[in-house]
Amino acid sequence: MNIHEYQAKSLLRSYGAPVSDGRIVTRAEEAKTAAGELDGPVWVVKAQIHAGGRGKGSFKEPDAGEKGGVRLTKSVEEASDEARRMLGRTLVTHQTGPEGKQVGRVYIEDGSGISRELYLALLVDRQTSRISFVCSTEGGMDIEEVAASTPDRILSFSVDPVTGYQPFHGRRIAYALGLEGKQVKQCVALMGMLYRLFVEKDAEMVEINPLIVTDEGDLKCLDAKMGFDGNALYRQQEIASLRDESEEDAKELQASKYDLNYIALDGEIGCMVNGAGLAMATMDIIKLYGSAPANFLDVGGSATKEKVTEAFKIITSDKNVKGILVNIFGGIMRCDVIAEGVVAAVKEVGLEVPLVVRLEGTNVEKGKEIIKTSGLNVIAADDLADAADKVVKAVNG
Repeated sequence: MNIHEYQAKSLLRSYGAPVSDGRIVTRAEEAKTAAGELDGPVWVVKAQIHAGGRGKGSFKEPDAGEKGGVRLTKSVEEASDEARRMLGRTLVTHQTGPEGKQVGRVYIEDGSGISRELYLALLVDRQTSRISFVCSTEGGMDIEEVAASTPDRILSFSVDPVTGYQPFHGRRIAYALGLEGKQVKQCVALMGMLYRLFVEKDAEMVEINPLIVTDEGDLKCLDAKMGFDGNALYRQQEIASLRDESEEDAKELQASKYDLNYIALDGEIGCMVNGAGLAMATMDIIKLYGSAPANFLDVGGSATKEKVTEAFKIITSDKNVKGILVNIFGGIMRCDVIAEGVVAAVKEVGLEVPLVVRLEGTNVEKGKEIIKTSGLNVIAADDLADAADKVVKAVNG
């Protein structure tokens, strides 16, 4: 689960990390009052969406202005005007795709004098199952380019969970970033705060980009992006309350309400599979046979008829789907339950695209009989390769 910048900065502030004072604005009439509560003399107005590259982004609407989603202003009135221009408009960045995201919140904060821009992140290293620090002297909007063209400018190391964070970790980062004097001490303290936040809040990613050295020579978190482990939200009620459902894909949000593991993709063949490994194999074989999956959807090993019905509805709600492949191996999951769910869903929402069903395992004959006697126009497949071949051919006419 991701959160907005202003929410991330509130968390940082609660752990003692240095951040600028700011105010969140959701309605245009609030903008002037919010800006007036800040000291200035420079006010930064930031569109709040769950996507990076806001500064280089552009708005679809001409009346939003030609500037990106991060704007420097020099008066309360100017800050208020820029906030009004952004609210309700659609911001397009390299991470949103061409459809963009509508700006429903704007963050106005005090400007900062910047001497240097640095990059810092804490991530879960999937290879070591440890928390890793990632830092670079090349902070700012082009960190992706740095990673691609000059990876030697990026330092990455993991922290042994037995010892946890130690001051030498912070000093290692400070020296890699070229910090000196009081900045080293500030870095050691800040890294400790971030590591503690990461562990205590079940984070998956904490990114500070840029981490700046101010004109006064102090460290400050100028921007912040955070993501959290969705499986841990049951014990993180404070974090769960920060969820902004308007920023999430509607189909993924609906799937989460039924405990379905769904991720929207940009292909044309909808997939409904039980088991993550089998789902990945199904997606791969669709590519092998010349098409592309429209989604990852794992109904799990204990899916009910109702869950399968909802999964089918989610797949068919995607306008890009031109064919559907149901691939079920009945171990814990029974094939007849899947078949009943598919039949119920098709009868409820209709079927306008080819549907290929491959069943194998527990109660497979009963499942096939349910499909066969349903009266539905369903294409049966004997194995995974046969299923992929048939659905791709059906889609291609």
